[in-house]
Amino acid sequence: MVRAMTTPRRHGRRAVLAVIGNGTPIDADTEQLCLELGRRAVDAGFRIACGGLGGVMAAVARGARGSEHRREGDVVGILPGYDGNAANPDVDVVVPTGLGWARNVLVAAMADVVVAVGGGSGTLCELSYAWQLGKPIIGLSAVEGWSRKLAGTRLDERRTDQIWPAPSPELAVAKALELVPGAVVSLPR
Repeated sequence: MVRAMTTPRRHGRRAVLAVIGNGTPIDADTEQLCLELGRRAVDAGFRIACGGLGGVMAAVARGARGSEHRREGDVVGILPGYDGNAANPDVDVVVPTGLGWARNVLVAAMADVVVAVGGGSGTLCELSYAWQLGKPIIGLSAVEGWSRKLAGTRLDERRTDQIWPAPSPELAVAKALELVPGAVVSLPR
């Protein structure tokens, strides 16, 4: 059995919170939750990594841009294709991979902690990669999809922890801070 990895920050590197979820259009309630999640994560000192496209990814990126503590480079979009112009306009750093769905492993690998918001099969794939890589995972239970279905459960016996349930963006970010020692570094004034 392994536990989720909790790697301390080195050399002042800011922790990365990956947000995974639907790339398709989302409803207004989910959009509001994503905006708040992105803003709160950056306010807490995290950088955001996501798939860089629409839906959950676009709303979280837009929320991050709304943080008063936002810095250039806070939102990284890891795209499935080669066209950097496909990224949503709130992504600061565009990584066009040309890997298609295989780019999901890069999103999970880049993360210090993962927050799932709803999601279908692509999100389930990213959850599985994050689980196998030993990344702490939080499921936003307020949104229908894999984040709600798997919150509070273990994917299999290889880990002793669980996908931590969070009913709100505020509690998701609080749990992320708890799960990632040394996540916060000094924020700009």
